[in-house]
Amino acid sequence: MPVYSMTGYASAQAAGAATAPATEGRAASTRRLGLEIRSVNSRFLDLAFRLPDELRALEPSLRSLLTSQIKRGKVEVRATLESTDTTSVPDPSPRLLQRLNAAQDTIRSWLPQATPLSVADVLRLSVHSGPAEEDWSPTAMELAEQALAALLEARAQEGARLATMLQGHLAQLRSLAQQAVPLVPKLVEQQRQRFLERWKEAMGLTEGSSASPEAAQERALSEATAFAIRIDVAEEVTRLQSHLDEIERLLKKGGDIGKRLDFLIQELHREANTLGSKSAALELTRISVDMKVLIEQMREQVQNIE
Repeated sequence: MPVYSMTGYASAQAAGAATAPATEGRAASTRRLGLEIRSVNSRFLDLAFRLPDELRALEPSLRSLLTSQIKRGKVEVRATLESTDTTSVPDPSPRLLQRLNAAQDTIRSWLPQATPLSVADVLRLSVHSGPAEEDWSPTAMELAEQALAALLEARAQEGARLATMLQGHLAQLRSLAQQAVPLVPKLVEQQRQRFLERWKEAMGLTEGSSASPEAAQERALSEATAFAIRIDVAEEVTRLQSHLDEIERLLKKGGDIGKRLDFLIQELHREANTLGSKSAALELTRISVDMKVLIEQMREQVQNIE
């Protein structure tokens, strides 16, 4: 199953039947339905609809369609109905004008203060008295399915790109973890030598001294052991590698993995912080910092995965 990004955009359009016949000097007027779906990242599934009045009743069907395919993200569906004839102006018939005039005379005979009809009023009433509106519901649902399929394809392509970037970061983190493992024994040995030298100086181990070199060496080894326990990062490296394995498994599995990945990123950051707090050398500190930079980059990418 693909890894899906929560970011995507798709659109679809369709033209309806002519709403006004062709006349001399003007083509037949038609209406065009346009539908757009855009999505961005979100912790949950958040749907918003911007529909014209003719399509308000379709919101439950559109919601059901989207929730069957999308699990997370802030998704907006926008539909528009526009006339293809931008110069189209309603052409009221003489019969309609007679009816409007008669109605106005009747009303003003009872209400002399009533405002006379304006040209804009007549044009608006001409639109509402025209032929019955076309039923756009079947076309709108068909366009929604087309746009949703295109959106899922766009989200899958972006998800594949994110997965490739994450795989690259996983490889770099594994390399840094491997660099950290051999550093600890070297640090322990260096610290043991330092303890031994300090104890020799403190006890004045010179020729003829009654102090026991074995006792000094044993104390140095004891101090070195305690130091080794404090700086041992084997457990952190093991857990970190385990989290990396799980992230890689999820990326191969695909599907609804964003929340699980986000949790694992938090765990990676915790292990990198602990490794840095145990650092007894600049090299380990550098490795910890490099790890946290990579993990932060991964966090930004994971926040866009469904």
